[in-house]
Amino acid sequence: MNKNIKAMAALAAAGIMLTACGASPNARSEGNSSADSAGDGPQSLVFAVVPTDDSKELENSFKPIVAAIEKETGLPTSIEAVSSNAGVIEAQAAQRVDVATYGAFSYYLAQDVADITPVAMDQRTPEAGSGAVQSLGVVAAGSGIKTLEDVQGKDVCFTDPASSTGYLAAAAGLIGIGLDPKTDINPIFAGSHDVAVTQMLAGDCEVAFVAGTFITDILPARGVIKDGDVETLWTSPDIPATPMVIGNWLPEELQKKITDAVLKYNAVTAAEAGLCPEDQREAHPSWGDDYAGKMACEWGGTGAFAFEPATDDDFATIREICDTTQAEVCRNE
Repeated sequence: MNKNIKAMAALAAAGIMLTACGASPNARSEGNSSADSAGDGPQSLVFAVVPTDDSKELENSFKPIVAAIEKETGLPTSIEAVSSNAGVIEAQAAQRVDVATYGAFSYYLAQDVADITPVAMDQRTPEAGSGAVQSLGVVAAGSGIKTLEDVQGKDVCFTDPASSTGYLAAAAGLIGIGLDPKTDINPIFAGSHDVAVTQMLAGDCEVAFVAGTFITDILPARGVIKDGDVETLWTSPDIPATPMVIGNWLPEELQKKITDAVLKYNAVTAAEAGLCPEDQREAHPSWGDDYAGKMACEWGGTGAFAFEPATDDDFATIREICDTTQAEVCRNE
């Protein structure tokens, strides 16, 4: 494992709280990287997610995935809500988190400091590659801010510096029109996508840059925003889908079982398999006629249809963004 200290220093310099989850039921001690005291592999697993404004809802959305992992591996698996993207990264570097989801940019950072492999990524519809996301710049309806150029001098809400959709893509967009994201605006890091939007609507900032799915799906479904509340002034190029990563300290056979469990089901077949008996919803219309009227699990924090296989090559776009921004948090060499 390449424990790249400079990458962690860059995270700290960017102002991210490096707070890993507390002692997990599967925490590793020095010199005990892949097995329990009996030498037969771990007796439990830890699955980490970055909390949102409604962390209970987020946790519930991952319960069916955890149930699938438990079913395939036979190991009890706990969900840990870690304080930030960087917190998950640090927890994985310390081998306290076995499986995690976070933004594509966070994976770019994590792969230099933690011994991990991406195995899957969100698939929003039955179409392969449909998990790609965009960063949106949004304002309150009627604000008068119409273009990215109008953002100059404004208070701007982002999520955190380790978010691809909540900061880096937007920073690259601003740089592309000649604006410095540090000095030509007043950046405010809200900590999560939903909070960035609600702070913008509350007047704490004038513009928010967040993952597009929060504007098109997640926040409307929660009743936080409705049609006409916000206007979109900018859309980024496609950003790779949310990755799911596994710690390489786990035995290879166990890694394969976890991967198989995640890829085996989609939201509908997971419901049919009884993985979410108490928390089902109707299949999304975008999933097509084959699933119309069927019940589905909430399958991960983005409400994905499924997960599809992923490799490191799928996240090359993030390296390109870092080449453009030369952001402090990107400097991991």
